[in-house]
Amino acid sequence: MARTIVITSGKGGVGKSSISVNLACALANQDYRVCLVDADLGLKNLDVMMGLENRVIYDLKDVVDGRCTMDQVLIKDKRCASLYLIPACKTLQFGDFNLEYMQTLVDHFKHQFDYILIDSPAGIEKGFQYAANCADEAIVVVNLDLASIRDCDRVVGLLMKKGIGNISMIVNRLNEDYIQNKTSLTLRDATEILSLPLLGIVYEDAHMIAANNRGVPVYFDDRSILRECFCRIARRLNGENVNYTVSRKKTFLQKLFQK
Repeated sequence: MARTIVITSGKGGVGKSSISVNLACALANQDYRVCLVDADLGLKNLDVMMGLENRVIYDLKDVVDGRCTMDQVLIKDKRCASLYLIPACKTLQFGDFNLEYMQTLVDHFKHQFDYILIDSPAGIEKGFQYAANCADEAIVVVNLDLASIRDCDRVVGLLMKKGIGNISMIVNRLNEDYIQNKTSLTLRDATEILSLPLLGIVYEDAHMIAANNRGVPVYFDDRSILRECFCRIARRLNGENVNYTVSRKKTFLQKLFQK
């Protein structure tokens, strides 16, 4: 039975979809069967970020309209044999997609995969509600700025109201220099405000932008520290007691938690 996890954020632009794609790749490369669901209807980004846009034959709208079966909508990843994507559709609106159907779709795949990761729309609107209702766990993605964390706090409250108790946090685009210069909040600030366990950290790195533009997840870039970030996040998600990824500044990781 799959662990069904919604990946969400309080606001757009924090890198939530990049986290979803690369965490899915990391889990698949640890021999887990992973289904990544692009639930951000109207945007349709994940297939492009994974370099799969030319392989999309059917999408969620085709399933809703009965033009294909649920199994036919799955796209197998080019690089990970155990990773599949369910692509969104730019023309499908949430008014055309009821909650029961979304739940049926997720339930259909629960016995085929170890993980179902649902990339949710940011914020607290209808799309988030649909995605969260289908999940048993949640990962919230934040940046170390007050607006991101405050908006995320509202999302955490809604997740708890839906009965999702297993909620963890990934801090994305962490910049050591900003923390040292006190122009950024710290990891301790984020954990104290949100009262959530820290699943992992992802450093700010230009390789992420380049990877997204190439349609090749940064997980596959051995030059970037981000590969190790996602490997460790995947291992921690599976209950392993591993440290957070060590910064390029080897003595700096402990200082990140300081005020």
